[in-house]
Amino acid sequence: MSTLTLASDPEDAAAVEAVEAHHAQLAGELAGRVAMLVAAADRDPAAADEVRAGLVAFCDRDLLPHAVAEEGTLYTAARDLPEARLLVDGMLAEHRRLTALVDALREGGSAVRAATEGRALQVLFEEHLAKENDLVLPLLAGAPDISLADLLGGMRELLGGGEEAAEGSTGGGCGGTCGCGGPDDAEVPELDVRDVPHALRHATVFGALGAVPAGRAMVLVAPHDPLPLLRQIEDRHPGVFAVDYQQRGPEAWRLLLTHR
Repeated sequence: MSTLTLASDPEDAAAVEAVEAHHAQLAGELAGRVAMLVAAADRDPAAADEVRAGLVAFCDRDLLPHAVAEEGTLYTAARDLPEARLLVDGMLAEHRRLTALVDALREGGSAVRAATEGRALQVLFEEHLAKENDLVLPLLAGAPDISLADLLGGMRELLGGGEEAAEGSTGGGCGGTCGCGGPDDAEVPELDVRDVPHALRHATVFGALGAVPAGRAMVLVAPHDPLPLLRQIEDRHPGVFAVDYQQRGPEAWRLLLTHR
């Protein structure tokens, strides 16, 4: 049974969808940034520190404030439900582990260590969001005495905001209709999104591009021509990224995206 079916009213159902869409946006951007950190650690350790710093900045700006906002709204309300108290305690413990991983990234260290910590952060965050989507939100949406819509009204940290929230309204994905899937040398990292879920695909690419410094590039590997994604990239960053097709199907599209 879906969270939409379980919601006590249409407004709560819409609030659930908005939170899940923002979760997809956060998870996708984190995945993209971690992918670039892993690539930098493997191919260009000298650039890994800049990518690591960008990842930490993203966590400080978006991921950690999201966790704090959840604690003051979703978790506070859920603890009043007897069936959710132990679940909330476990979610709070995971928030502490997420914060510890971000702090470890903040301290620096070797590129390999940073990549390992970034990957651990990604895995834990994705598992954490799955519990929120599948357990916490349905409990709150189905509680007759709790208005999830009122609880979350106007909270950018939980619902996103502005243009990015509008893009995230479809989960950051392409619905199966697009292909979101530097110079030709070993230093150019590659992001293959063919196996990335549609709900995370666009946000993953945006996160990866956010980790590409000026003068550098990345190769995007997509299952088909990513024209809608390229339009979104241009809308978000007018004139910033040059696009060069290296392969046009039939199994994959390869594009070199260079940060001018």
